[in-house]
Amino acid sequence: MKRIFTSLLFIFCLTVTNVFSQAVIKFEKSTHDFGTFPEEKSLTTIFKFTNTGDQPLVISQVVTSCGCTVADYTKTKIEPGKSGQIKVTYIGKGKPKGQFRKNIIVRSNASNATARIWITGNMTIKD
Repeated sequence: MKRIFTSLLFIFCLTVTNVFSQAVIKFEKSTHDFGTFPEEKSLTTIFKFTNTGDQPLVISQVVTSCGCTVADYTKTKIEPGKSGQIKVTYIGKGKPKGQFRKNIIVRSNASNATARIWITGNMTIKD
């Protein structure tokens, strides 16, 4: 009886540990400000992140809020403690001038499954 109880306790602990094991995505920064720039320039920034969880992190999708923003991201598994990046480019040519704030939605298998990062700036008329 004691062996059965010990075995069941061991299996329970193993199951509970696996249930609470997850990837966690942690960004170095969540916003990047491009400042003021002329409309003919395309600007790029890198958002670096680390998997601070204890399971591999997989980014399933990165969605930009408009066609003026393009994102490329690490598509391989990011092991615990390792890092990846999301490269975001803003292409303002032909878009309304002035201040902007664009969000990028990052979907993954992390405990924080949907994360948002932002780019901001002030695009001026071409001289």
